[in-house]
Amino acid sequence: MVDYTEGSGKQYHTGVGKGDVGRYVILPGDPKRCEKIAAHFDNPKFVADSREYVTYTGTLLGEKVSVTSTGIGGPSASIAIDELSKCGADTFIRVGTCGGMQENVIGGDVVIANGAIRMEGTSKEFAPIEYPAVPDFDVTNALVNAAKSLNNSYHVGVVECKDSFFGQHEPEIMPVSYELMNKWEAWLRMGCLASEMESAALFIAGSFLRVRVGSCFLVVANQERAKKGLSNEQVHDTEGAIITAVEAIKLLIEQDRKNR
Repeated sequence: MVDYTEGSGKQYHTGVGKGDVGRYVILPGDPKRCEKIAAHFDNPKFVADSREYVTYTGTLLGEKVSVTSTGIGGPSASIAIDELSKCGADTFIRVGTCGGMQENVIGGDVVIANGAIRMEGTSKEFAPIEYPAVPDFDVTNALVNAAKSLNNSYHVGVVECKDSFFGQHEPEIMPVSYELMNKWEAWLRMGCLASEMESAALFIAGSFLRVRVGSCFLVVANQERAKKGLSNEQVHDTEGAIITAVEAIKLLIEQDRKNR
């Protein structure tokens, strides 16, 4: 592959190099969340700001950890995990937002993904559609145990990943409305918990790269509850999901130390 950095030693998109990031990395979408997440680290330091990718590195329990934003969607998320893994990271937790789909998934809850529906395009350039998008078992368990210890209202299950935000919220105006609406109904009948945009690409890319990936999300609201005239509180503070991810990384650090 052509070295587009022309020997800088830094990754072309994220702007990070070997030694800049820890083994454990939290992946929010929004670059503005990185400083907020880094505040949970010990001695956080700014590392890089390139395109949608903002990176800070600090420590947790004495171990080097980082946070890197990925922007919106699978393409930029897959670039982030690829470049970060080349710099030594091997454990990733996506922290973001989602929209609830089942009636009991309400604004302010935390959703932990144990699988993702591949309705996006990025993962198809890694693996055939028959290959499942599933997170790492240990990372998922750590997220569940963290949510329990924090007394969060949380759910564990399958999430749907798409590329078009408005294709979800206004499917009837799209030329392919027949497909979007019919598949949405199928996901509901199958018990899909929530909809978001990055996990399928991250899970599939993680499987290919042989790194550990997990995901947890704040539920912002639930359009299905709104359709049925049910209460539908909107919550935008991601702190609950962030703390869940931070605590999960602490659990993974302790577990990894025991397994050395």
